[in-house]
Amino acid sequence: MKIDFQKYNDGLVPAIIQDAQTDKVLMLGFMNEEAWQKTQELKKVTFFSRSKNRLWTKGEESGNFLEYKSAAVDCDMDTLLIKVHPLGPVCHTGSDTCWNEKNESNDFVYYLEQIIAARRNTSPDQSYVARLFEKGINKIAQKVGEEAVELVIEAKDNNEDLFLNEAADLLFHYLILLNAKGYVLKDVTSILQQRHTK
Repeated sequence: MKIDFQKYNDGLVPAIIQDAQTDKVLMLGFMNEEAWQKTQELKKVTFFSRSKNRLWTKGEESGNFLEYKSAAVDCDMDTLLIKVHPLGPVCHTGSDTCWNEKNESNDFVYYLEQIIAARRNTSPDQSYVARLFEKGINKIAQKVGEEAVELVIEAKDNNEDLFLNEAADLLFHYLILLNAKGYVLKDVTSILQQRHTK
């Protein structure tokens, strides 16, 4: 990837930081060539701080690092878009973003995945999701199979309400299975996207 660090006199290019999972823009910083190389080496986003006049790895004091996932350069080769996994709030004010926005997706499935992840660690007495996790991966996989069969049965009839409810049950349990295996739905859709572009 060619980046034109010499386009501006100070040798800095803007770096837009975006959450790799939610697509929310988190902050804007500046990088020189050395900051870019350090980001590649550490896999943690490193900027050139204009106020400190030195390299600055985001999170070096707070622990709220930005784990580097990928990057793209714009058509003029003078602006970076860096996708990250943030380890905590991004802004020095404690906000998720430097625009005081919550770092969450407008996608309900993403929200549901967060609920599943949170309930996984609650008491099985209080949560159906926690009870499933307590029973283990075999029970979760079995439940996905049961819901798939029920959906197929309803697909053969003409009751749209029952069909859609079974489809919702299958999707919900599929998300639980993905979580149990350490994945989210985006990991699956990215494979479909890759197949589509081949």
